[in-house]
Amino acid sequence: MQRLFISDLHLEAPTSPAFLRFSELLDHESRRVDEIYILGDLVEMWVGDDEDTGCAPLLREVLQDAGANCNIFLMHGNRDFLFGETFAAATGISLIDDPYVLDDDLLLCHGDMLCTDDVDYQAMRRTVRSPQWQQEFLSKSLAERQAFGAGLRAQSKANNANKPSGIMDVNADALSQLMTQHTAKRLIHGHTHRPGHYQERIVTGAWERCGWSCRQRDQVFTLECFSLANPYPG
Repeated sequence: MQRLFISDLHLEAPTSPAFLRFSELLDHESRRVDEIYILGDLVEMWVGDDEDTGCAPLLREVLQDAGANCNIFLMHGNRDFLFGETFAAATGISLIDDPYVLDDDLLLCHGDMLCTDDVDYQAMRRTVRSPQWQQEFLSKSLAERQAFGAGLRAQSKANNANKPSGIMDVNADALSQLMTQHTAKRLIHGHTHRPGHYQERIVTGAWERCGWSCRQRDQVFTLECFSLANPYPG
């Protein structure tokens, strides 16, 4: 089994280096791996499946093209938790739960649920992930949702700038509890923007100066980094 795991692309403009490398990655990797898993924050903001700004139109196309070659799975992140079944049907991808178990002992999650020291964020997360809040939000016009999303994003950036970095990382007790709950031996997640191997977990990085992926070949997992300034090296 060959798989590729990515997260935290925060895609916006279709002409950005990140989007171009993502499109190239999908084209190359969909032809040689069995499955691709996107572990949240694929885009910087998603206010509903009728989203029509930024990279949204082209994003649908590149996912649909790649999905014809391999299975693509998408997990919600803290930026794009409103991806829905309409988007999944239009692109041919599959939405998966957070957390999600593979092969009985491999656990996937976006990672934000583990940052329990950030109490304010966890309270906000519970609110916006509730069905009632989402139903009310999606009932608004697209323009209203886009304006609200832009404001929420600006507020989040301002709040994060004033937070101690430690509270935005994984809490050890929350990690242990999640691993025990799912009898997992290995965890792959993103969100923290701290890529690396950490004992039983692998953290995929944010696509900022470089792109990150975790490649699985049978039971071997390799964290890979590649420049966003040059064509995808696949």
